[in-house]
Amino acid sequence: MGLPPLARAGIRTAALVGAGAAVWELQRRRDLRAIESDPEWRELGKPLDGRVRAVRTADGTRLHAEIFGPDDAPTIVLVHGWVCDLTFWHYQIRDLSQQFRVVAYDQRGHGQSEVPQGEDWYTAETLASDLQAVLDECCAGAEPCIVAGHSMGGMTILAWAGHYPREVRRRLSGALLINTAASQLMGRLLVLGPLLGSRLQQMVLPPLVGSRHTRLWKQLEPVGFRVIRRIVATGGTSPGKTAFLHQMVLSCPAPVRAGFGRLFTTLDLREFMADLTVPTVVISGEHDRLLPPWHSEQLAEHLSDCIEHATLQGIGHMAPVEAPGEISDRIRRLAERARRPAEQRQAAHAGSPR
Repeated sequence: MGLPPLARAGIRTAALVGAGAAVWELQRRRDLRAIESDPEWRELGKPLDGRVRAVRTADGTRLHAEIFGPDDAPTIVLVHGWVCDLTFWHYQIRDLSQQFRVVAYDQRGHGQSEVPQGEDWYTAETLASDLQAVLDECCAGAEPCIVAGHSMGGMTILAWAGHYPREVRRRLSGALLINTAASQLMGRLLVLGPLLGSRLQQMVLPPLVGSRHTRLWKQLEPVGFRVIRRIVATGGTSPGKTAFLHQMVLSCPAPVRAGFGRLFTTLDLREFMADLTVPTVVISGEHDRLLPPWHSEQLAEHLSDCIEHATLQGIGHMAPVEAPGEISDRIRRLAERARRPAEQRQAAHAGSPR
């Protein structure tokens, strides 16, 4: 006597679920092997070993900062973006700290920086004030420095210039804005692809990025691994780099991720572009789905002194990780360009009659 139809259906379903789980686990193990064999994963896992500096902001929040390289060298300040931390700049710190004094810090709520209580500090003004605190603590008395910001880090620089316009030329000799924007952050998204249209993306994505309850994968698994790579990088990003970015994104506390996500729905920094009055380099990624090249074109057109605008071919939103050499070289060139006048001033002073 055969099994009843319902029982047979249950067995078939269980077999399919079991087979799916086996395929899932097989792919997960393949991904882990690919990550562990990637030399970039080993490189990104090396400790940076900076000199730790605690920074107190205007509202008393403690920020974690680190300083790398010789103290008597020209200074470069690195400002990371949303759901990242200072280790995002691993390659630039490695490449530049032999020649320059490099300062990097964790934005509030990120990395090892303190997460303040309440909801009223997710503002552009707060980001600007925090950068001012870092400059006061880590760059006091030094020659004007170079500042480079990625994504929200670039927005931080624009906001700082707008809120502290008298500080811009005193503090800075140049700036780099990488994969960043001044406005229309949600209106230009291409995360779901251009065929679905901006209106649908504006309906779906803002509630997701602004919600504390949006599910993120808490461990590396096949779907989350590929979703992260598609959204923030490109399909050509190596397994080790993808896992590094995946791990970093997941480490950001949900309230912080959501709080800044809500800020992005209304953020408009266009009025501050004219206040960034130092030589500025603007860099975008050809395949950046979060902040497409349109944003960089607008920045390059309206900034006071844009000396270079480059779109990196084949690169997504995480250019400092995806194309580390390109970014390090551009930071170095801008720093060397800024250093020449300072050296000329010193030579003139040394040669002047006493």
